[in-house]
Amino acid sequence: MPPHYTPSIPTLIPRSLWRAGKILLLASALALTGCAANQNAQQQAENSAHLFIRDSYLSKTKSDPLGAYLASRDFNRALAGGAYSEPRTPTLVGTALGFLGVKYKYGGESPNTGFDCSGLVSYAAEKSLGLKLPRRSADIARQGISVKRSELKRGDLVFFNTRGSRFSHVGIYLGDHKFVHAPRTGAVVRIEDMNIAYWKKRYNGARRLVATNTASK
Repeated sequence: MPPHYTPSIPTLIPRSLWRAGKILLLASALALTGCAANQNAQQQAENSAHLFIRDSYLSKTKSDPLGAYLASRDFNRALAGGAYSEPRTPTLVGTALGFLGVKYKYGGESPNTGFDCSGLVSYAAEKSLGLKLPRRSADIARQGISVKRSELKRGDLVFFNTRGSRFSHVGIYLGDHKFVHAPRTGAVVRIEDMNIAYWKKRYNGARRLVATNTASK
C-alpha cells in the first residue's frame, strides 16, 4: 500500500486564494503599524483646532475689553474705596495686578522679558507668597488644594482648557468672576470675565495655594 499522503495547506487552497490571504494579512499588519501614527496625526489636528479657536477669540479681545474701565473714573473711584486696593504687604493678586500691560512672551517668566500664563503666576507667587511653583500650568494644578467654583476666593488659581488638554492655561482669581492672566502672543497681561462664554466653557478647576510667609492673597 502506498504511504498515506496528507496534502499541504497551499495544496488544499487554490493558489489565488492563498495569495489573496497573504496580501490581506500583510495589509492588516501595515494597518496596525500605522494606527499609532494616525492617532498622533489626529491628536495634532485636534490641538491645532483648539489653538485656532483660542487665538481667534483672544485676538478679538486683544485690546482688553476691561482696559477702558481700568482707566476710567469708575475704576479709580472703586480703587479709592478699597475694591481693588492692596495692603502694604505684597499679595498674589496685588503683585499680578502690578504687571497689567506687560507683554506676553511664550516661556517668559519676568516683567523684563514678558510673561506667559504660568510664568506670571509663578513669578507673582514667589514674590508675594514665597512659593516656588512648577513652570507648567498642568503641574501648578497639582499644588495647593482643590476649590469648587462656587467657593472661589480672591487669590485662587483658575485653570482652563485652551489647548485641547486640561489645565493648559492658568490665571489668578480677583473676585466678582474676574481673573488676571497673560493670554497669548501679541497681547498683554490683562483682566478677563470668567462668565464670558469662551472662558465659561473651558473652565476646568481651581486651586488654593498655601503661603510660606504671612502675606494674604
